[in-house]
Amino acid sequence: MPLNVSNLYSGYGRVRIVQDVTMSVGEGEILAVIGRNGVGKTTLMKTLVGLLGTLHGTIEFRDQDISRMHASRRARLGIGYVPQGRGLFTRLSVGDNLVMGERVGGIGATNRRRVFQFFPILEERLSQKAGSLSGGEQQQLAFGRILAGHPELILLDEPSEGIQPNIVQEIGRIIQRLRHEEGLTVVIVEQNLELIHAVADRCIVMDKGKIIAELTADEIKEPEVAKRYLAIAT
Repeated sequence: MPLNVSNLYSGYGRVRIVQDVTMSVGEGEILAVIGRNGVGKTTLMKTLVGLLGTLHGTIEFRDQDISRMHASRRARLGIGYVPQGRGLFTRLSVGDNLVMGERVGGIGATNRRRVFQFFPILEERLSQKAGSLSGGEQQQLAFGRILAGHPELILLDEPSEGIQPNIVQEIGRIIQRLRHEEGLTVVIVEQNLELIHAVADRCIVMDKGKIIAELTADEIKEPEVAKRYLAIAT
């Protein structure tokens, strides 16, 4: 298993947001994490990538305990993160953003051509400032920047946010290509049911910082099931 999480607690200061989360992600699997806003999904992702500390429990990546490891070391091990809102350097060029991704991965500019095969528009816009791209193009750059670092596991936080519906379908195709052509494992926080149906093999549901349910691939395809969990009452 590329990722194993056991009895994980994390949060901000003394406030525990993520509580007793245990989960695993298989090789080449796409795992969706769903739940209402404010239930701890983004906090979980930040903890997995190392931007928030682990208060209790363990995170293992390829059988190595990374629970106390700095985010930069996790990136060099092969964990990529596309945050909610994309996290681009908007005043820098497309090319400079890709260089940042290459440096984070610690390998160098050996994957640039592969990035352009996935996202040819980025090669055309290399000198353009990232902040001047359309929403869909910025999302492609966010994916491309991570891919430039040679990840094995990608954590995606709300990749469809603020994106037009036709671009959401393209994001789904990109995620599937990353899995099939690059062999990547993906954890995706998402509320767009169409995107979840298109890409997820399995889905876990969070509420109040805890995992309260797990859905199979067949259950994910039933819109009423997912809608029920996305509208959990407090």
